[in-house]
Amino acid sequence: MLVLGIDSSTQSTKALVVDADSGEVVAEAKASHPDGTEVNPAAWWEAAQTAIGEAVAQAPGRIEAVSVGGQQHGMVALDERGEVVRDALLWNDTRSAPQAAELTERHGAKELAARTGLVPVASFTITKLAWLAQNEPANADRVAQVLLPHDWVGWQLAGRPERTWTDHGDASGTGYYSPTTGEWLPEVLAEAMGGRTPRLPELLAPNAKAAVATLPGIEGATIGVGTGDNMAAALGLGLQPGDVVVSLGTSGAVFVPAEQPSADETGIVAGFCDATGRYLPLVCTLNAARVLSSTAQMLDTDLEGLSRLALQAEPGSGGLSLLPYLEGERTPNLPDATGTLTGLTGANMTPQNLARAAVEGMLCGMADAIDALRDTGAEVRRVLLIGGAARSEAVQAIAPGLFGVDVHVPDPAEYVALGAAKQAAWAHAGTSAPPNWQVAGTSHPVGDNTSGPAIRATYARARHQVHGI
Repeated sequence: MLVLGIDSSTQSTKALVVDADSGEVVAEAKASHPDGTEVNPAAWWEAAQTAIGEAVAQAPGRIEAVSVGGQQHGMVALDERGEVVRDALLWNDTRSAPQAAELTERHGAKELAARTGLVPVASFTITKLAWLAQNEPANADRVAQVLLPHDWVGWQLAGRPERTWTDHGDASGTGYYSPTTGEWLPEVLAEAMGGRTPRLPELLAPNAKAAVATLPGIEGATIGVGTGDNMAAALGLGLQPGDVVVSLGTSGAVFVPAEQPSADETGIVAGFCDATGRYLPLVCTLNAARVLSSTAQMLDTDLEGLSRLALQAEPGSGGLSLLPYLEGERTPNLPDATGTLTGLTGANMTPQNLARAAVEGMLCGMADAIDALRDTGAEVRRVLLIGGAARSEAVQAIAPGLFGVDVHVPDPAEYVALGAAKQAAWAHAGTSAPPNWQVAGTSHPVGDNTSGPAIRATYARARHQVHGI
């Protein structure tokens, strides 16, 4: 049996055709999305149709089920006819930082964390809707329903039926959902939107059959409930207790499976749900792989060249520390920050040291995130390193010492789309647990960790000196 997994990410739509018994990818395709932090969702649908059409054309048989993993938090506001009211504000749009601060000041971080599992930052959907209400009241008045990106793409696959749906994983990233009760908090949404009460999609179980596809090429296929990208990646990786994922894509995400909901009033750890009925406490940064690509551009090289340069420098980069907040930052919450290079001397201003400082700076932020998860009681047995930047030889060599645990690098794969495919197979089978697909990879034992604590201490001093935290 063949299933189709979709990853509708910030940058593109990826489509994988997967054998439901083995987890083997038998066909795949990709179509790009436009740049920017606000996007007309029609661009996602155009890309989805292209990618799905190309993948299905290569498939050796009929697609029986499909599911969508999508970028979290994006605000898709629809009017009474189901038309998009305005371009969707994406997770990396920071214009709603003032509204996030207002919500926290009004209710208190402790109360919000207890109710929603989150302390608002500009990434979360509720802050974007509060921004809409304050800055575009005429558009806010037109909003009849609010969806998330994966909800909207799945709804298109089903031919835009009257009913809409979502899963608990993606819902837990909105700021108007309770991970403790598993229910929407419409009163929280209404307050943020100045009394307006848009409809919310129906919450379904992780293995639910949500609808039936009408898109040509996959007509009649079961549509799974879908989920957020981090939840889909966790499902695709088949995480076990003690497995911490460090995902180095456009953003950096660090998450771990958990049996109980978390409520971190510091706001560092987001108390998400996962795609299996459990929980997925997560720390997210806005800056990950882009730190390496930007530094490579500055040094007039590519990512492979940057890796070679970094490995030619000594641990600690000769005293250089890069605070990699190139596009503002979500964790720590510094939406207006820029990157800072500290510790410059005439002796250490070399391409090699700058390259290594970029890798160490990015990874120190991830190491801080792992510590934050530990502080919530999470078990950290090993790190699974995924994402585009995880393929860097320098990243793989430097990460174990900074993280202080063994690092495992799964074989490169589209884990969000693979997780969506696994969810599709699960929904079609109707079983109590998802299929168990094996994930291969390479282990990097922690080895000599003598320099890691010193590097992290220097990084922490630089952050305190520049930002006071």
